[in-house]
Amino acid sequence: MIDKQHLTNRFLSYVVIDTTSDPDNPAFPSTEKQWILAKMLEKELKKIGLQEVELDKNCYLMATLPSNITNEVPTIGFISHIDTSPDFSGTNVNPQIIENYQGNDIIINKAENIILSPDYFKDLLLYKGQTLITTDGKTLLGADDKAGITEIVTAMEFLIQHPEIKHGKIRICFTPDEEVGKGAHLFDVKKFGSDWAYTMDGSQIGELEYENFNAASAVVTIKGKSVHPGYAKGKMVNSLLIANNFIGALPGNEVPEKTAGHEGFIHLHDVIGSVEETKLSYIIRDHDFDQFEERKYLLQKIAFDFNEQYQENIVFVDIKNQYFNMKKMIIPVMHIVDIAEEAMIDAGIEPIIKPIRGGTDGSQLSFKGLPCPNIFAGGHNFHGRFEYIPVESMLKATEVIIGIAKKVAEKYA
Repeated sequence: MIDKQHLTNRFLSYVVIDTTSDPDNPAFPSTEKQWILAKMLEKELKKIGLQEVELDKNCYLMATLPSNITNEVPTIGFISHIDTSPDFSGTNVNPQIIENYQGNDIIINKAENIILSPDYFKDLLLYKGQTLITTDGKTLLGADDKAGITEIVTAMEFLIQHPEIKHGKIRICFTPDEEVGKGAHLFDVKKFGSDWAYTMDGSQIGELEYENFNAASAVVTIKGKSVHPGYAKGKMVNSLLIANNFIGALPGNEVPEKTAGHEGFIHLHDVIGSVEETKLSYIIRDHDFDQFEERKYLLQKIAFDFNEQYQENIVFVDIKNQYFNMKKMIIPVMHIVDIAEEAMIDAGIEPIIKPIRGGTDGSQLSFKGLPCPNIFAGGHNFHGRFEYIPVESMLKATEVIIGIAKKVAEKYA
């Protein structure tokens, strides 16, 4: 039996450390504060008895749990990321613990009247009678992905303490900068030495994912001409107004708030502008590669049409691919998904197999030769003040890791 309080304390010790990454810093890792948790974890992994514990110069922390059986079985891996999202503050995280939740509103910040309510976040009602950990309304919680780290460390510790549970060699890795899309960039697949792996980076209990968005970023730059407004007729070109027209030229129903499942979108997430110049920052997402390419082309086509209309080049589009749908790499090895599904069922969990409306380190790692489906870590409402996680979901995720290790040993015996 995994100790609930021990797991809770471990999670709380991680989330209070600020590990926010920085999308604007090309350094690796993008923030020095990620090293604080990485070095803490390095000591902890050695203390619980893992071997080959190595924290490299790029803040990748790898370790090994040696096999305790004589026959050769595949080496499997488990991966989570150290950093938290720059979309919301991760400084001075102050977790709140709600015991025996009964489906009521949770006042997470009385002074500012910030309420976590099942009227809006209906998933809360799944967790009646359980222990929830929330924010205090001022920061994110960091369960993405410190819950995953907690579950992996706890599972490895449990397997070390229970040698009667038979398993093959297991490799683990904690990565930096996943939230800014760089988590797998310098991951050494050969050194990791795993036949396949699982990222513990999903949300709701039961999630099991092996397909994700194809993803790109796009910056649309619009050039204007600033002239004294009293004498501007026929001379001023207001980039802000052109930007407004550009935004309106995109499909209004193909945005995050109006799509679900396999549906893709083009998401405007930042606008910086003046009369002289406006920059629109977009992310482009689609599970289908052809539709993904069509979305990229659409931005370029609109820019072309605007330039034709103004008879000069005033709209410029810079598109950068970020990651691709790992489904292509997982389908040939679907048995690794089947093993995770069986482990969930054995743990009394109903698997929820669905596409990721986002990406994980696993999407990039799969294309680097390390097939890597994604398993739930248990949290909800990531990247914001309403983030929460049921402790029981973390316990179940830990059971799934242990169950996968057992199943691989049994299947390849």
